[in-house]
Amino acid sequence: MTLLWIVLAGVLLPALWLLVLPLRKSRRWHDAQATFEQHDTAVEQNLAIFRRRLAALDAAHEDGKVDQRQYDEEKLALERSLLDDTATIKRRPLKSPASGRWVVPLIMLALAGGSVVWYQQQGAEDDLVLWAIGQDVREDPEGSQARYLERLEAQIGEQPENPNLWSTLFPLYRETGQMDNAVTALERLIALEGREPSLLAQLAQLRFFMAERTLTDEVQALIDEVREADSRQPTALSILGIHAFDQGEYATAIDRWRRAVANVEDPEIAASLREGIRVAQGRLGEGDGTPAASGPGVRVSVSLDPDLADQVDGDDKLFILARDVEGEQPPLAVVQGLVSELPMTVVLDDRAAMSAEAQISQAREVRLMVRVSPSGQSTPQAGDLWGDVDRVEVGPLDAQEATRVTIDRVFE
Repeated sequence: MTLLWIVLAGVLLPALWLLVLPLRKSRRWHDAQATFEQHDTAVEQNLAIFRRRLAALDAAHEDGKVDQRQYDEEKLALERSLLDDTATIKRRPLKSPASGRWVVPLIMLALAGGSVVWYQQQGAEDDLVLWAIGQDVREDPEGSQARYLERLEAQIGEQPENPNLWSTLFPLYRETGQMDNAVTALERLIALEGREPSLLAQLAQLRFFMAERTLTDEVQALIDEVREADSRQPTALSILGIHAFDQGEYATAIDRWRRAVANVEDPEIAASLREGIRVAQGRLGEGDGTPAASGPGVRVSVSLDPDLADQVDGDDKLFILARDVEGEQPPLAVVQGLVSELPMTVVLDDRAAMSAEAQISQAREVRLMVRVSPSGQSTPQAGDLWGDVDRVEVGPLDAQEATRVTIDRVFE
């Protein structure tokens, strides 16, 4: 911490020097102003101008060019102008250049003290301690994960309100199999940071695996809270996919995991989810991974035109939508995926609805739209690839063949 305070002092000293700088130049500025005022001839020049104009006015009056009334008015105007010009020139005596010097040390003390107090309140001193602990453990030849964990635990009494401490402890506990401690650290982090969907999803995931992959009431309540705030939260979708897989509901598992892959950022997690999808498709006994369900909906088979294959990347997002034919309502069903999954077959039914007010079961015909979004945006962007099929009949899925949609155009 000594180095920290040395750095802070190095930043503060230039600021203090700038406060003192005007005092060092005050004598020179005082003398320059005094010299200017001493040689200032503005008053004499204004008086000379006044006298010339008054003499010209007197001559015009004597020659009869100006009557008495005009003479009096113009003379009064000249006198007022002279007063206006000379009133602003009158100056107060200059104060001593040493006047007010005592205020500067007070300001310097206030600046230094205020900076220290502000840093103690708003600064990252606690986080620097955590960073220093990590550096010490990494540089120690006998350093280990257990040693790092021990050093961090020693900081709990010193930094109980530091969320970064708990966010560092949580994964360490999880990796070392201390699940109860991991839950405690995560709950403490949630108490400090608020009930963020990503944190609640991680807590649900911990409790789900601690319950031997059982969707307990507590886990379900957490997932419900997460999905109410963010229906696309990948960790929550992943949990639901695992539960469905364990129950033999492979089509549901595929659907959940596809949605999770479309929103996950970690490439390792995405690869794990894709592997789960592949296994579930094999278990399902269908290469396309779609359910043999009954009920109103549309089965869609999506492929990419080979001529456009070089314009996309495997990680680009894929949006498969069903809209009402008139295009007046929000999408009736949406399924997300990745280009790497193409060709793929999905089911658009009420499970893929965005709201209860706009569902595919409420329509007799729909327009199918498929869009590849390299930017990942849900709204169309220039350069997106897309394809569509108009007026596809909505009906029972168990008696329906997949409608083929080819991505063969570029959105301008």
